[in-house]
Amino acid sequence: METFYTFFVSIVKLISTFVAMEILGKENELLMACTALFMKYGVKSLTMNDIASHLGVSKKTIYLYVSDKKDLVNKAVRLHIKNEECLITSLCCVDKENAIDELLDINQKMSEKLQSIQPAVMYDLQKFYPEAWKIIEDHKTCFVSTIVKENIEKGIKEGLYRENVNPVIISNLYVVMVNKIFDTDLFPHMGFDYRTLHLEMTRYHIRGIASRKGIEYLKEKLAQTNQEF
Repeated sequence: METFYTFFVSIVKLISTFVAMEILGKENELLMACTALFMKYGVKSLTMNDIASHLGVSKKTIYLYVSDKKDLVNKAVRLHIKNEECLITSLCCVDKENAIDELLDINQKMSEKLQSIQPAVMYDLQKFYPEAWKIIEDHKTCFVSTIVKENIEKGIKEGLYRENVNPVIISNLYVVMVNKIFDTDLFPHMGFDYRTLHLEMTRYHIRGIASRKGIEYLKEKLAQTNQEF
């Protein structure tokens, strides 16, 4: 009897797990679709009716997963950041030749992502959705700074970055530069795009910390793809 009861409980738990996974999968699918809309049209301009219409679902369906638009934006940003962190972590885990290769790979992926972001998105989040903006800020100050710090430490060991570079200071300065990319007073929407700004920032960063050996490697690396740095 006890064996049957244990088996029954195990089956119930298994079914519950599958149901939870299915619900989570549908929620994530909805959030990613909403993120794509925000990237294209901005956040503030889209009403819940607009979102439902674009996605071809009812508002009732959306409200199965979120309580209101604020909750939707927060969850969408949180999932987007989580996916970005998984992507960057996977790039860092690949057995690259060196720290510069690693940083260039990350830069390439991030530039592709930034190309699809409308400037209004960041403005809307910063001004109207402080909780969502804090998620992004925490991501930069914790995750991004750690990735950059570890990359600098790796590059110093490889002799590609200068020995006197302070990884903690430079990684924090890097985050400051990332923040400035989204400063519309400094870089008005009509004059600059995020991809160009990010590329220039990366050039500035690598040239500032690279040793002579690192600079030479960088020139050779980019010459293979007819790029200048």
